[in-house]
Amino acid sequence: MKLSIKDMILASLFTALTAIGAFLSIPLGHVPITLQSLFTLLSGLLLGPKLGAISQGLYVLLGLLGVRIFANFDGGIQYIFKPSFGFLIGFIFASFMVGKLVYKKPSLGFRGFFIASLVGSLVIYLFGIPYMYLILNYVSDIEVGLLTALKTGCLIFLPGDLLKTVVASFVGKHLANILWYNRR
Repeated sequence: MKLSIKDMILASLFTALTAIGAFLSIPLGHVPITLQSLFTLLSGLLLGPKLGAISQGLYVLLGLLGVRIFANFDGGIQYIFKPSFGFLIGFIFASFMVGKLVYKKPSLGFRGFFIASLVGSLVIYLFGIPYMYLILNYVSDIEVGLLTALKTGCLIFLPGDLLKTVVASFVGKHLANILWYNRR
């Protein structure tokens, strides 16, 4: 995939926005409330599957290389042992999936963008919750049942994530055609 300068700038912008979203966090148990998922969804909605996934992959890579851009100003390779790291992996796949569902489909209305955003949120949970369960039980020696992991890694976040999917869908629908057809 050949990237233009504009593509690189857009991917870098969403990498930076996701980092900013991490800094706006509310500590809550093992996984903080952040705006990262909002920017993850927007990266897929606006940049498409490949570029959106690149932006989120770059975010995760920079954090693992030691740049303190994860929640709570954290970073480094040791972050893979944090219960919340699975959600970060999910960002890459969620952005790709959301982009696959909507990219360059101008006939999609708000509903299509909203469904794609819901799917993206589900993908984040599908990576994050099992990873959190495994890390807590087998690395941190904190015995947690699957139902407790589901409650603390998903259920308490659902209202906020639903609001983020609405915002991402609204913004994405209004900005998508501008970015999709003025890329080069």
